[in-house]
This record gives sequence, structure tokens and C-alpha cells, in this order.
Amino acid sequence: MRIGVLGTGNMADALATHWVRAGHRVTIGGRDVRRARRLAARIGGTATAGGLRAAAEAGEDAVLVALPFGAGAEVVRDLRAALAGKALLDCSNPVGPGFRLLTESGPSAARQLAAAAPGAHVVKAFNLCHEDVWRMRPPVFDGRPLAVPLCGDDETALARARELVRDTGCEPVAGGGLEQAGLLEATAALFITLWVGEGADAQAIAPPLAYATGPAGHREGEGGTEASR
Repeated sequence: MRIGVLGTGNMADALATHWVRAGHRVTIGGRDVRRARRLAARIGGTATAGGLRAAAEAGEDAVLVALPFGAGAEVVRDLRAALAGKALLDCSNPVGPGFRLLTESGPSAARQLAAAAPGAHVVKAFNLCHEDVWRMRPPVFDGRPLAVPLCGDDETALARARELVRDTGCEPVAGGGLEQAGLLEATAALFITLWVGEGADAQAIAPPLAYATGPAGHREGEGGTEASR
């Protein structure tokens, strides 16, 4: 694939590195072209660099928006013509001081990108983990590859996102349409609160899949919540 990356920070570095290793042609774009060139040189291989517009135009198959919440919509709005018809991957988290969800009851960060570039096909992805997890080769825990939820409405864009997830060594998971992206962003805010604020193991809050609807052989009145009785 030909992939554009908007941004020169840690997420851009981590994900672009995987994709170059997988054989994709990646163009790193930044407001500071010199910084983009330094990142591309560090990644090596097929990575090249330019300005934000150059990356948007070069990303014929997919464009990653690896920019802070707020900045992403502004940049995408300026590039909307170059992004028309393309898969636009959003890995941002609208989380502010006190781990507060900045979108509150408004549109998700992903929906804001979609509004800024209505011709693009936005997919929410890669937002639930710290960038250092994405640097792992591969992110596997207790023998299981990391699962990456994807939310989007366009099947071609989702198919490309699934391929790019697998290229990081992870497994894609269908998370529903783009209207569900806000749930992924809220999950990130919750996880950050648990990990950073409470020092808790967020993974421990969900039972194994076999118990998702209750333990096998569950009998009325044993082990269920009041709502399930």
C-alpha cells in the first residue's frame, strides 16, 4: 500500500515503522518538514518525507492522522480535497486534564474528522494503547496478539485498516460503525484513568469471553447481578 502519515510524533513513528517493515510505501508529513525527514530517515526503508499535503496526496490507499485532538480536524479540513475517497485512520484520544473526555456529549473525535473531510472514509483505530505498546514486535501478551477494535462505515477502508492492524502483529476486531467511535474514545479515557490514576489492571475488569453472558451451568440466583435475575 501507499500510506500517508500526518504527524511526526510517537504514534506516527511506531505505526509507520511496522508498515515500512511490512513492505508498504510510507510518506511522513509534518508542519516541520525537517522533523518529518529526520523521522523518515530513522525509520529507513521505503519511508519518505514531506509536508502535510504531500503525505495526504501520497497516501493513495490510507492516511493515518497521528495528530493531537483538535489539531487533526483543522489539518484534515485544509487537506479535504487530497483526502477524498481515501481511508483515513484516526488514532487520537480526546482526553484532557483529569482524564476527562473532551468531547463529552458532542461528536467523537473521529466524527469530527469525518465532518472536516466529508469525502474521506474515517476509521477509528489504534487508540487504546500507549505508543510504546505499538513499538513492540509484535504486541503479544500471555500468548495472545493484541486485539485492535475498528469502527468505520466503509468496507474498503475497513479492509485496509484490518490489513494494517495485522501488519503490526495484532488482530483486528469489528467495533461497529463510525457512530461507535465515541465508545472507543470513552473506553480509552476509562482505561487511562484506571492505569494512571488508580494503578489498576484495566484488563481485569472484563471476564473471559466464555463467561461474557454468565458462567456455564449458571443457575437462577447464583452468581448473577440483580439485573440478571
